[in-house]
Amino acid sequence: MKSALTMWNNTRMIILVAVCAAIYGSALIAFKTVIPLIPGYTEVRVANVFPMVLSLLFGPAGAWGSAIGNFIGDLFGGTLGPGSLPGFVGNFILGYLPYSLWTTLLPGLGLSREWTPGSWLNWANYILIAFISSAACAVLVSTGVDAMGMVPYSVLSKIIALNNTLCSLIGVILLASVFNITKHQLGLFWADLLDEKDVHVSSKAVAGAWIVTAASAIGLFGAMVTGLQPAAVGWLCSFGIIVGSILL
Repeated sequence: MKSALTMWNNTRMIILVAVCAAIYGSALIAFKTVIPLIPGYTEVRVANVFPMVLSLLFGPAGAWGSAIGNFIGDLFGGTLGPGSLPGFVGNFILGYLPYSLWTTLLPGLGLSREWTPGSWLNWANYILIAFISSAACAVLVSTGVDAMGMVPYSVLSKIIALNNTLCSLIGVILLASVFNITKHQLGLFWADLLDEKDVHVSSKAVAGAWIVTAASAIGLFGAMVTGLQPAAVGWLCSFGIIVGSILL
């Protein structure tokens, strides 16, 4: 998680946080009441095409922008409340995991940090990480909301995971359209803006990637096969997601 902290020393990255937050927040506000699923808590979030794209383009700026943008969406969309806190954390993770997992989840494949549309490995990696980051966000948000007695974990986690995954998959169209412009014309690709020491992949990062992956999958489906209470599974897996994310 080093890059998510050191980026605050980079002026261009700070500006990108504001840009990402504005894009995501405005999209959330625009579609806030279009198709509510659980009124006041969640809806069909068309805006969730953005977090994974912003993450792969702008790295940690996309992570912070997703978290702040979600708060802005709640604030001006009429859904600001106690659930906005786990929403902030969950959306940070939704924007943090894609760029963090891109080269650490399957390091043996030698994937570049850049998007290469002609590589089937890039597409497979994108699909896998879309699910992992969406599930991790769902586990964290649902655990917090369930603890506040608002919406049952088992219901909300499935809704958020499905919505985020589908929207992230649609977002690949946007990523493929703007990646070359962002990197080569604007010079704003995240790995080019940060020092190499801040984006270097370590052995503990690989371990963190698989801890997050396991915790995210178990968080969604663990209660079905273990017999444990869904909320208990959520708390255990939330802890695993946070630990794994710190190691990344």
